[in-house]
Amino acid sequence: MLAEIKSINDECGVFGIWGHEKAAELTYYGLHSLQHRGQEGAGIVVNDGIELNVHKGLGLVNDVFKDAKFDQLQGRVAIGHVRYSTQGEKVYENVQPLLFRGQKASIALAHNGNIVNAYKLRGLLEEQGSIFQTSSDTEVLMHLLKRDGQDVNEETIGNALNQLVGAYAYLILTENKMFAALDPTGIRPLSIGMLGNAYVVASETCAFDQIGASFLREVMPGELITIDDEGIKSIRFTASNQRRMCAMEYVYLARPDSNLNDVNVHASRKQMGKELAKEAPKDADIVIGVPDSSISSAIGYAEESGLPYEMGIIKNRYVGRTFIQPSQELREQGVKMKLAPVRGIIEGKRVIMIDDSIVRGTTSKRIVQMLKDAGAKEVHVRIAAPPIQNPCYYGIDMSTRDELIAANHNIDEIAEIIGADSIAYLSEEGLERAVLKGDSLNQGLCMACMNGKYPVKEIVEKEVVYSSY
Repeated sequence: MLAEIKSINDECGVFGIWGHEKAAELTYYGLHSLQHRGQEGAGIVVNDGIELNVHKGLGLVNDVFKDAKFDQLQGRVAIGHVRYSTQGEKVYENVQPLLFRGQKASIALAHNGNIVNAYKLRGLLEEQGSIFQTSSDTEVLMHLLKRDGQDVNEETIGNALNQLVGAYAYLILTENKMFAALDPTGIRPLSIGMLGNAYVVASETCAFDQIGASFLREVMPGELITIDDEGIKSIRFTASNQRRMCAMEYVYLARPDSNLNDVNVHASRKQMGKELAKEAPKDADIVIGVPDSSISSAIGYAEESGLPYEMGIIKNRYVGRTFIQPSQELREQGVKMKLAPVRGIIEGKRVIMIDDSIVRGTTSKRIVQMLKDAGAKEVHVRIAAPPIQNPCYYGIDMSTRDELIAANHNIDEIAEIIGADSIAYLSEEGLERAVLKGDSLNQGLCMACMNGKYPVKEIVEKEVVYSSY
């Protein structure tokens, strides 16, 4: 059986830099900008020119590195990682980057995504003598790379990657090279930038802005990048497919100041709101958004509808994302701590509340009730994405189908469950109009959690095989 997964959670974030005297410090700042992608653990591996050294731990970036001695993390090369576990337990051993030391060489790995045939590969590798030190799917790649004592190079990395099924953005660091790789469908984001003469690789371009680097280009699906002191080169380790960037990156996961696949996240969310206003208009007094990821869509909805946008809900900046809490009870309590209605704005008003998604519906129910308790005359919920009806196997910790409210109830039932006067979702076509630019091979969205069309040939998890297109 599939392991039960909880709700929408970020997957992970990776950052790497080659050729800068302050590589560790810059990686620290880069990880800060990617903190929204994972809050369970963080780590940095630095190449000091002789060996690889690691500092990592459980918790937020600030907590992990508050006592770090950066003068002992010297080197011109580093990779870093922030983690939310989709595969593997929340334990120190699973915090990345994973560092493996050998008699001849060492290697470090950082991974964003999910290897859905990891369980099968792990079993085969164990039968051949591999001994795993973690429960993370990331470690599988290491054993594939070093099987039979082979060297780590473009050929062996390509051969190993071609055995993986799923979504992945990898950073691989050896003592003389850094590699970056993206899965053949390009489900997860990965970009290359430059800071002076140094090369930078990150999950989101907001990390470049954080350290003053300039964007160079995206890593393409099926591409393996090699960076060393001689520069940068690229090979295709497999034929690339039609790109299917994760739609939830645009809807919820990415920071609004990031550009993904040459599309600004804030601009795409604002356009989602405009498309939603065209598809699901409603006579009301004000439009509000659920902070933070829904604000852009709420602004777009207000502009398109001609209704005033108001700050009807404020956010306590000192409370983390509610879904990170380890139990549903704590998640629900987190909503009260995190969000508060602005009574003077919403009292006596017919409110259109814009949100980015509904998973179980429990959080939406509490927010709707909170608005009505504060005097809202009506609350009409508008979701700036299609209904989430299917699990994600590509790196987002999404609930099982039984727990997804849209998979088990129609629109009227959902409105009744969450206490809204009405509810409407953005269509798949509306989402595509808001995000995609043209019809090139590099444009396309994975909306498997919305429409069940999984863009990988097979979905394999333990004994269960899911067919897809």
